[in-house]
Amino acid sequence: MFLESTLKYNNKLIATALEFHQQGMIFPNTYVIDLDTIEQNTIALREEASKQDIELFFMTKQFGRNPLVAQTIASGGIEKAVAVDPWEAVTLHQHGIQIGHVGHLTQIPVHMIATILKLNPEYVTVFSYENAKNISKVAEELGKKQKIFLRIANKHDDVYQGQEGGFTHDQLIYDIDQLEQLAGIEISGLTSFPCLFVHDGVPAVTANVKSMQAAKSFLINRGYQNLEMNMPSATSTATMKLLKENGATQAEPGHALSGTTPLHAFHHLPEKPAMVYVSEVSHLYNHHAYVFGGGFYPRSHMKEALVGTSLKRVSTIEYDPTHIDYYGSLNTDEVQVGDPVIYSFRTQIFITNAHLAIIKNLSTNPQLIGIYDSMGNLVSRSF
Repeated sequence: MFLESTLKYNNKLIATALEFHQQGMIFPNTYVIDLDTIEQNTIALREEASKQDIELFFMTKQFGRNPLVAQTIASGGIEKAVAVDPWEAVTLHQHGIQIGHVGHLTQIPVHMIATILKLNPEYVTVFSYENAKNISKVAEELGKKQKIFLRIANKHDDVYQGQEGGFTHDQLIYDIDQLEQLAGIEISGLTSFPCLFVHDGVPAVTANVKSMQAAKSFLINRGYQNLEMNMPSATSTATMKLLKENGATQAEPGHALSGTTPLHAFHHLPEKPAMVYVSEVSHLYNHHAYVFGGGFYPRSHMKEALVGTSLKRVSTIEYDPTHIDYYGSLNTDEVQVGDPVIYSFRTQIFITNAHLAIIKNLSTNPQLIGIYDSMGNLVSRSF
């Protein structure tokens, strides 16, 4: 999906990934991250957010909760993270990252609430009155008042399967009196997901945004002021103006940090591609080449890969999403066992069993500074 843009705008990353594979420094099933470009992308996002007066929380699931990447983003000016789930919040906190937001995609299990609130997240999202009541109870026990977002999700809004949940407008009206009686929470804003879709390179707001706007009007009529409007999905330098025009006060870049939002497949944006995936030809069978897997992603939309030291372009074969990720396959048998294979596609590393190789000084003297697993744990630092 991003092979062409990576060849155009960060070809040195491809060349370095190939070289390190050939030297045996990185193995197949490894994502290679260009830390310097991550930092440059962070600065571009921070500057555009400042222009639009939007606060940013950075998402780390796409690059496997990696501490080096997270610390680089924080030092680049986006200081707080959004955690896709409570386990990610714990991991990030252990590496010194401030938690800006937790709960908007995965609610906090009852017996983890105290653990998460002790991390001092700025905001916690709740999907229901019951979740808010549980947060409030623990917050009171800890002697604090937790700011919360209400996740808005009307019945005909755009919600991905497996991510359902939130307050419909009618449910919000029904629950608001009870919510306001909870002494351990403060309703500080609204959120939803996804708030943007990108179709054929053109971003547009989803129905969820109108639902958030209606909920905000209802709360304003009850006397609420300065409500945050947290609008994640497809955040980039190219979409923040659109988000601002629709009332966003907060956004949550993830793929933009590595230059891999859907928009980056169509447009030359300030954020450059900063990640490739390295594999190797395992065997040939029935006119196809099979490469080691473990890090492929069903929604990657990849079409081609680069094979061998000559970086020959070869078309990929799309698998059924139900397959087990032992191998990927290429539509050729004119390659050799052991040939390196370079991909660049949209991914979510935290759901894979891939490794991450972190490189700095790419443009001058590339250095491999650490290899991590997909949960952010250090595997190796000796090269």
